[in-house]
Amino acid sequence: MFDARRREFITLLGGALAAWPRGVRAQQAGKVHRIGFLGSATAAGSAKAVESLRTGLREFGYVEGTNIGFEFRWAEGNYDRLPHLVAELIATNVDVLITHGTPGTRVAKHATTTIPIVMAISGDAIATGLVSSLARPEANLTGSTFFLPQLNAKRLELLKEACPHISRAAALSNPDNPISRPKPPRP
Repeated sequence: MFDARRREFITLLGGALAAWPRGVRAQQAGKVHRIGFLGSATAAGSAKAVESLRTGLREFGYVEGTNIGFEFRWAEGNYDRLPHLVAELIATNVDVLITHGTPGTRVAKHATTTIPIVMAISGDAIATGLVSSLARPEANLTGSTFFLPQLNAKRLELLKEACPHISRAAALSNPDNPISRPKPPRP
């Protein structure tokens, strides 16, 4: 499962890097591209995902310290810190912002319309108002989204198949994360 997520993430970021205009890349030979990473969680909790990102970028010829550099900011679960952290990243003149989580993506979207934003992972981008179309996300925002209600329903279905004797199940979620809030059913 981790390998599938890794491939998906690498493909996503590779596509974002490939989307940079060729002429700009050619003019900036030798330039170190600055990647801002805005994480809603902690550095320790995201270490495997960050290492997968670095590995994937190396596979595309982007080597940290040679032609890319990272600026990391971690909210450590405190979403109130996100506006300040994204402002810090923007102030460092990053070339692209990678967001990990719906709250960080939302804050980044409101903070800039010029810096490309790549959602490494986000809840349903349409339901949360991040984009109005998955086929054509707005302006500077692209990335990976998932449909939490549908995934949770499938998980519950699989749990019931695996353990048919279970009569009650509970799930914990972060009520401050907009993707965790109940949504009305889609028509």
